[in-house]
Amino acid sequence: MKLHNTINGDELKEKIKNSDEKRTTISFYKYASIGNPQLFRDHLFYYWNPLGVLGRIYVANEGINAQLSVPTANLDAYKTELANITFLDGVRLNYAVDDDGKSFFKLAIKVKNKIVADGLNDDLFDVSKPGDYLDVEAFNKLTDEDNTVLIDMRNHYESEVGHFEGAWCPDVDTFRDQLPLVVEELAEQKDKTVVMYCTGGIRCEKASAYLKHKGFKDVYHLEGGIIKYARDAKEKGLRNKFIGKNFVFDERLNERITEDVIAECHQCGESFDDHTNCKNKACNLLFIQCPKCAEKYAGTCSEECKTIAALPIEEQRELRKGKDTGVRIFSKGRFMNGKLTSK
Repeated sequence: MKLHNTINGDELKEKIKNSDEKRTTISFYKYASIGNPQLFRDHLFYYWNPLGVLGRIYVANEGINAQLSVPTANLDAYKTELANITFLDGVRLNYAVDDDGKSFFKLAIKVKNKIVADGLNDDLFDVSKPGDYLDVEAFNKLTDEDNTVLIDMRNHYESEVGHFEGAWCPDVDTFRDQLPLVVEELAEQKDKTVVMYCTGGIRCEKASAYLKHKGFKDVYHLEGGIIKYARDAKEKGLRNKFIGKNFVFDERLNERITEDVIAECHQCGESFDDHTNCKNKACNLLFIQCPKCAEKYAGTCSEECKTIAALPIEEQRELRKGKDTGVRIFSKGRFMNGKLTSK
């Protein structure tokens, strides 16, 4: 059995788009000591692939970070497979809030140096001692208090479309950039109660331990992140303090939490909050584009990219040769001469 995908990605995506199979999107993470990440990675692929699991999973010496989609009919079997792995038995699973079953189209399990790129030297502090967890009730209560500083530990393009009331949302592109900024900005406020949140909890788990290492005494983080909070608030009939959409790193790009639209189209300024990637694959800019601008620019970020995207596929491939076509991020508030800019 080959322990990797053997089918073209475009074919896999088309298959999922046209499928009526019910699927459930879940995510989880676990910090744990994994002696041989490559062997563990192969073990996961061997057992998960036959169950029809799709998703993006990172494995490292420090643990596992998983976002995936499972055929709903196989969900119990998948949870049984998880329980067979000692350190994942009973791991908290976050179920997507707004799920169309089209979140992933292939199974990609990768060995990484870290399960989240944080730029930290973990040998300098105790990552096993994070801040205390907060459930939905405790989070709502604590964030209503005057002495609390609420920090969104996500990137600016995530918080732009949705965030908690009263949260400080640092204007950063990466988690690696954010941690030193938070420590610097709060250096004179170590007497404050610090509450942190992110999408599913993984970034705050490490960040809260780091802040404690830096001398912050009263540090908390939202258990299960925005995903668990939104589900729990709804199920318990509690006030939902999150506004807008929760950005997610899969084909959906977001899940609607409330009907509030707090973002704008990056091209015309119209109230809108759907992210997209520029259809010129050599550009691939992640930005917000309303339907009118999508029609005007044919799904691209500029007239230049519109012209390139209209070329025959072979010509586009030639133009892309030797270029980094990874995702670029839109810099908020900049749209000049018909061209979006990115950091």
